[in-house]
Amino acid sequence: MSEQIKLDENLDAMTFNEVQLLLAEKRTSLSTMRTGIAVFVFPLSVLSVLIATSKSYELDKVMLWLVPLLVLNLGLVALGIYLITRAVIRIHHYDRVIDKIKGKNRLAELLG
Repeated sequence: MSEQIKLDENLDAMTFNEVQLLLAEKRTSLSTMRTGIAVFVFPLSVLSVLIATSKSYELDKVMLWLVPLLVLNLGLVALGIYLITRAVIRIHHYDRVIDKIKGKNRLAELLG
């Protein structure tokens, strides 16, 4: 009987540690999403400044600088979208794994 109790305690501790690890990975995905949002928003702010100051320059004279800037901004927007979608997919994955663990262990249901 004593061995069964120790086994249950070890399984409960292992389950708790596994959920903690998954929650840490979920926090990492949330920080990836935060970074993706920042990378996505930066080109939009640069473009809004360019539009706001468009009367200060002639388009044909700055085209040499404007085209590479727009290509760079497009790349940053694509990178931001990639980071955000990857983070969302990973967060959903971790939620499904945690729900699976909750279904297997009655003690894990108390975690949230």
